[in-house]
Amino acid sequence: MDTGSTAWILTSTALVLFMTMPGLALFYGGLVKSENVLSVLMHCFGIACVASVTWLGIGYSIAFSSGNPFFGDLSQIFLLNMARDSMAGEIPESVFFMFQMTFCIITPALIVGAYPERMKFGFILLFSFLWIIFVYAPVTHWIWGGGWLAELGVLDFAGGLVVHLTAGTTAIVLAIMSGTREGFPDQVKPPHNPGLTMMGACMLWVGWFGFNGGSALAANSDAGMAILVTHISASVASLVWIAIEWMRFGKPSLVGVVTGAIAGLASITPASGFVGPLGAVLIGLISGYLCYEAVGLIKNRFKVDDSLDVFAVHGLGGTIGILLLPLLISERFGGIGYGETNFSSFMMAQFIGVIAVLIFTLLLSFLIAVFVKRLIGIRVSDDDIEAGLDISSHGQSGYKL
Repeated sequence: MDTGSTAWILTSTALVLFMTMPGLALFYGGLVKSENVLSVLMHCFGIACVASVTWLGIGYSIAFSSGNPFFGDLSQIFLLNMARDSMAGEIPESVFFMFQMTFCIITPALIVGAYPERMKFGFILLFSFLWIIFVYAPVTHWIWGGGWLAELGVLDFAGGLVVHLTAGTTAIVLAIMSGTREGFPDQVKPPHNPGLTMMGACMLWVGWFGFNGGSALAANSDAGMAILVTHISASVASLVWIAIEWMRFGKPSLVGVVTGAIAGLASITPASGFVGPLGAVLIGLISGYLCYEAVGLIKNRFKVDDSLDVFAVHGLGGTIGILLLPLLISERFGGIGYGETNFSSFMMAQFIGVIAVLIFTLLLSFLIAVFVKRLIGIRVSDDDIEAGLDISSHGQSGYKL
């Protein structure tokens, strides 16, 4: 056991959990109406609990045990075959399990941004449970568990495909199935507390150092560079968002600048262990612009109420990082240089990874959603929406009236 690496992954585990609770919860909570803020916090907290138990029971075994190229076996259900001193490389397997659990927690929690203010809490919990088993865990096995995409040569350092594309694609499915909010797209009430959103974004930014840096699974130069490029990409994408809003509207917004940061963070995630600072600048520039344009395109052109822009920021952002990686991994851009002699096959592998994960997630998420909808329904009543989910679903209010 490498004690330094073990200490770093223990720290990273805490940082990634901090991203969901309270980071993501506050980020999303500030973006909704005041009468729905507690419901969003409840969604993130409830999903964290469901995901933890699901990961222990079966998710980890599907993702990281031996099996076939598409699905792990069930030898690690409830960690029955893991001894206290079992190792995963140079760190204890218990530490590796917990680190990966925090990824399993935040991925379905990201989807919360697609359907706030209108989704049944029971649907969210049951859907998340089934989604982890049939979508998240298999895709994790394909890429990080030695599955068929790993054998094909797909590189995804910290979750551009595993986390961001799966969450973003599912967000589109649930946004369509749950219908739109009142007044969408032009008369939806603005975020009730941008300051709360900014605080959540700051927590996400700090936590992302564990998300990307911890994915090196060691305290080494890869972890150090992953943190460096993560910070640079977020900073550049934020500046791009500021510049666009300044030019188009005359005033940059707080919600805009923090959304730009999240776009930069999501986009650098799959490339963070492979690219250098110049690559991070380019990813921040490209993702800042493309994700900004995608927000308006999805809402105004396609009329999909992906309320808090999960696909535009996470789904597209993660895809941008995956597809830019074959170019920016080059030593000319400060990358590690892998795959430069066979660029076309590397690019094709990354492209196949995007298409496979996109189609698989789209299909399975739809089937799971249809199944759960038939059992318990998906959308709360109009009266409950008007009253606000804080009171109608949870019997409490976020603010004293």
